[in-house]
Amino acid sequence: MAEELSLIIGTFFIHLLKEPLFVIILFMVVRMKHTKGKRNRVRSHHALSPARLSICGHCRAENLPHTVCRNCGYYAGREVVDVLAKLDKKERKKKEKELHEHEAVEKEKEGPLSAEELSHR
Repeated sequence: MAEELSLIIGTFFIHLLKEPLFVIILFMVVRMKHTKGKRNRVRSHHALSPARLSICGHCRAENLPHTVCRNCGYYAGREVVDVLAKLDKKERKKKEKELHEHEAVEKEKEGPLSAEELSHR
């Protein structure tokens, strides 16, 4: 009985070897399964970090570093893009009003600087 069983098993494997390779793959067992802890440790470094935004020197709006400000079109202290050119008449007036108000506030802030303020600049 044991001889017949080994003969049957032996012929079964020989038969499998004659078949295409994908049949053998069905009988494969995972050798080294990653544990839940290993999976979680690997995934612990996949978190997204918040975007680091810089402040525009002209309008004080937040934008990505080394890019033109979407609010005013300034980059490195000079106007690079005319933001008002693509706006229609109503939006243009509204934006111009905002920019003029901002410039007026900036002028009010500027005044005679004390020695302490000069040392920080």
